[in-house]
Amino acid sequence: MLWEALAAARDLGRLHDLAGILIRYGFGDLVRRIGLADALERAGRALHWGAAAELARLEPPVRVRRALEEMGPTFVKLGQLLSTRVDLYDPEWIAEFSKLQDHAPALAYTEIRRQLTEDLGGPPEDIFATFDPIPLAAASIAQVHRARLHDGAEVAVKVRRPGIRPIVEADLRWLARLAELAGAEIPELKRYRPEEFVRQFSQSLRRELDFAVECRNAERIRENFAGFSDPVPLKSDSKSETFGAARFKPSTAAPIIIIPRVYWQWTGERVCVQEFIDGIPGSDLGAVDRAGLDRKILARRGTRAVLKMIFEDGYFHADPHPGNVFYLPGDRIAFIDFGMVGQLSEARREQLSRLLLGLMRREADGVVDVLLDWSHDSVVNEAELTQEMQAFIDQYYSNTLRDFRLSAALIDFVNLLRAHWLVLPADLALLIKAFISLEGMGRELDPDFDMVGEMTPMIQKFVSAGYLPSAVIERGWKTVRDLLALASEAPHDLTRQIRAARRGKLSIQIDVAHLERVAVRIDGAANRLAMSIVVAALIAGSSIVMTVPSNSALLGPAFLGALGFIGALIGGLLLLLSVWKSGGTSQK
Repeated sequence: MLWEALAAARDLGRLHDLAGILIRYGFGDLVRRIGLADALERAGRALHWGAAAELARLEPPVRVRRALEEMGPTFVKLGQLLSTRVDLYDPEWIAEFSKLQDHAPALAYTEIRRQLTEDLGGPPEDIFATFDPIPLAAASIAQVHRARLHDGAEVAVKVRRPGIRPIVEADLRWLARLAELAGAEIPELKRYRPEEFVRQFSQSLRRELDFAVECRNAERIRENFAGFSDPVPLKSDSKSETFGAARFKPSTAAPIIIIPRVYWQWTGERVCVQEFIDGIPGSDLGAVDRAGLDRKILARRGTRAVLKMIFEDGYFHADPHPGNVFYLPGDRIAFIDFGMVGQLSEARREQLSRLLLGLMRREADGVVDVLLDWSHDSVVNEAELTQEMQAFIDQYYSNTLRDFRLSAALIDFVNLLRAHWLVLPADLALLIKAFISLEGMGRELDPDFDMVGEMTPMIQKFVSAGYLPSAVIERGWKTVRDLLALASEAPHDLTRQIRAARRGKLSIQIDVAHLERVAVRIDGAANRLAMSIVVAALIAGSSIVMTVPSNSALLGPAFLGALGFIGALIGGLLLLLSVWKSGGTSQK
């Protein structure tokens, strides 16, 4: 308790800044509802409640986005993560969150040289043959410099900004407290599980602050692509030839997919040194054409690479936007920046494959079965959901492949889930965002790009692999091992429970939904009842005392009775205020 109090006092200045930004952008009611105003006023911090008129006129999504930008790097990253939750927010909110760019003014080389020297084990001028003090790019957490090793290899040196971690940690502590308060004080937020969301976000951001983790992600994905070869479609003059019917030839280019090499001898928590990728940025399509690269091949290779990460490896680049992709001679593709990766267990991939196959085969029942597995304790009208899912499938099944847009279908799909109060697991929300970004890049490269045609063979391959004899035998052995382990542990567990029962210490925990909130309400009602009794007693006692005759005008019964009436008046006003606040809270 003492440590938490000291931590709260240490972060009070940061909380004051955050609350001030929220109030300025017109979110003063939120500040009041989650108790920030009371906490700051008790600490003697004054808040300025007047919001600027021009800010108040902005649309809510725009105000939220601008407030997040002003609140700093932690909240920019939070907004970027929220942009992946297409299952929670309407398109206008997702569009605003997607505008959040992690840019910041570059720090002077003199400000980072000391930290860089500590991390590299020597001055950069000694470690590298050349080191460019002007950064290639700068963000709120890090900036990147170009350098050359003594063996001639070109490298990119990513340096974390000095002093950024204490700011991020303070923000994460307040976010955790705010999530707890929001879940308790704003019932409509409870289904979004704010505490769990903030916990996952905190873990993700802390991993992103550790560049060694990012490099381990890159190394793992690099190993997964070792020996990867992709068939390249031959160009055809036939306009009627579809993607699925294209002729293929083996690729001779190696490697097709480039993941930068990590130089571990100079890589740590605050700095990472990786192979420099000298290619065409994914956003510069004009340069792609000038270099003579084949857009169709690039679109299909990039898509197949990401789908391989998802369905075969279960470990994928979660942010494949044009800024993280480079195109190289030979129609090769390089991926960079592995600070945000998604991970799917085999069970999750199997569920996802069943869902996608159900959509492609027009089997609404199969799709709904998977959604119910994900819904946990949500109350769902299964018949209505199945009917609407079938209508959704029929709507898109009638489209031709040329007209079909996976991104539009996914958005309509998550809108359907939102209408039934279903929330996707966090890993799948990240995956949907990756699918939408992937199709967008593919369509920019090739207007005839068919995302569904690319996905279908890989999904079918993944599902078919689960029915191979070796896979069936492996699952069978796993089931036998689990049963044997359960049988061997059962006597010990039973003995332990019997001993606890003999000592009278056998306990059964029953978790009743909302019971804690009911207990709080009952406790508040009891306190108001006690206050009412005290006020009534003061009024009755004072009335009796006032009737007692006395010769003393000062400090006599009349004076004491007057004090009693004043106390009763104050207590009555406090009681009325408490009842009024309670009524307002219950309405909310």
